[in-house]
Formats: sequence, C-alpha cells, structure tokens
Amino acid sequence: MSGSGFLFANYVPGGSVVHRAPLWLKFVLVLGCGMASFLVADWTVAAGMLALMCGLFLLSGAGPARLLRAVRPVLPVLAVIGLFQWWQLGGPTAARIVLNVLICIVAASILTATTPVQALLDGVASLARPFRRLGADPERFALTIAIMLRSIPFIAGAYSDVRDSARARGLERNPRALVLPVFITTVAFARQTGEALAARGLGEAEDPEA
Repeated sequence: MSGSGFLFANYVPGGSVVHRAPLWLKFVLVLGCGMASFLVADWTVAAGMLALMCGLFLLSGAGPARLLRAVRPVLPVLAVIGLFQWWQLGGPTAARIVLNVLICIVAASILTATTPVQALLDGVASLARPFRRLGADPERFALTIAIMLRSIPFIAGAYSDVRDSARARGLERNPRALVLPVFITTVAFARQTGEALAARGLGEAEDPEA
C-alpha cells in the first residue's frame, strides 16, 4: 500500500529529550493542544503554538520530511475548510481554525513518533484502568486503538492504489471507480481482522461466570 505513512508520524527510535519525556506528559500535551483549539481565539497565538509544536517535533530528531508527510494528506481538506471559513467568517478566523487543526495533528505526531506502539497501547490501557469499575475493559480499549492505528494507513493505502489504477484507466473522475473498490477492500480487511482476532480468542466478551 503506497499510503502507509498516512497521517501521524510512525515511531522513530531515538534518545532525544522528547523521547525520554514521560508518556503521561505527552498525553497531556496532546490533550492540552486539543483543548487549546477551543480556547485560542487569536490566530497569531495559534501560529506561535504551531511553531512550538513543530520545534518539538524537530527536536525529537524525526526530521522535517516525516513532519511534512504527517500533515500533507490533510492539507487539501484544510484548504477547502479555510476557504469556506474565510468566505463565511473572515481571514483571521479561517487562519485560526486551520492552524488549530494543524497543532493537533503535529502534537499527535510528536506522541506517535517518539513512543513505541506497544508502550503507547500500554499507556492507553493504564489510562482506561480507572474506568474498569464502571464496566470498561482497558485491554479491549487498547486493542481498539491498535486496530484503528493499523486500519487508517491500510485504508489510505487502498485509496491511493485505487486512485492510481483509476487514473491509469482514465477514470479518475468517476466516483464509482474510486469508492467501490476501496469499500470492498475495506470490508474484506475488516472481515480478515475479525477472523484473525476470533481465531486467537481476542475481542470476545469475557464470561463473568467463568
């Protein structure tokens, strides 16, 4: 799949300050950036925060190429959103909205680029553990996150491959030629993933009387 690097940077081994930072602090960073997107009302502040997040990403040693690959897929969507908001609410508001989305993407990329996937999933399970008393299953929650992290690049790669194939046949403007193969491939992937989990006894509800 040609689009396997879709959104959020993959883990890059290293020993930078960002790599050594506690996982909870990285979670707080991502959560804080998400909250800030609702609180920051000045686009210049948002621009400063984005510059800070980019600086942290580069400090990790992941490199500007990975940073560009993390944000590039969403740029066309942000361009459409920005133009619409500019038309409706003006330039400063449009800039603030676009910059806030980029802040969240770069913050999440800092987390994924400096944290091994297994450590990330263990952290998610630990965060969800207090909710066990409410009936939540932390391991199931972490498994869901793992499947999501694996599925997003697969679907993006499937779309990229189908788009290239349609373009080669002169069908790049035919929605059916793009959507239908991706839908079929995605359903097949979901079935294979479900069968693999069932074969290993994963993802099934535990019998409380067992």
